[in-house]
Amino acid sequence: MRALGQGHYFLDRLNAQAVGHGILLAAWQYSMVVGDVYLWLAQAEEPELRVHLPDVPLITHLEVAEDQRNRGIGTELIRQAERCLWEAGFKRVALGVAMDNEAAGRLYRRLGYVEWPHGEVATTEVVFQSDGTRELRPELCRIMTKELEPGWADDLR
Repeated sequence: MRALGQGHYFLDRLNAQAVGHGILLAAWQYSMVVGDVYLWLAQAEEPELRVHLPDVPLITHLEVAEDQRNRGIGTELIRQAERCLWEAGFKRVALGVAMDNEAAGRLYRRLGYVEWPHGEVATTEVVFQSDGTRELRPELCRIMTKELEPGWADDLR
């Protein structure tokens, strides 16, 4: 997972996956990781999400290597994430988008996500440093949701 320069992040997410808190998906090109997304299955950390979206999984940390962007990799990662969640029995999914990330907002709207009516949510971005330490940064996000409907997963095949 060195291709994205986030070995500590991947180790952390794989450890969380091992205890059932989530699922890490990666996009590979030849022997290189060119993208990833994490499905957060544990209880949301933000109180607003626990109240308004109880038991709804979160799509987090969608990332595509800079030289691989605009090639459909992010779209495919999201579609595979949705398929994985649908097959696990989830009917709805949510995600947070940083207020200044218009490109991500456009992608998610194109994929059928809508902003929820409860306003922005204060979240914490976790940045893994090269020595493995974590830096916590406040981040204001808009929350977007999508209903996963019957027959929808068949369209992805």
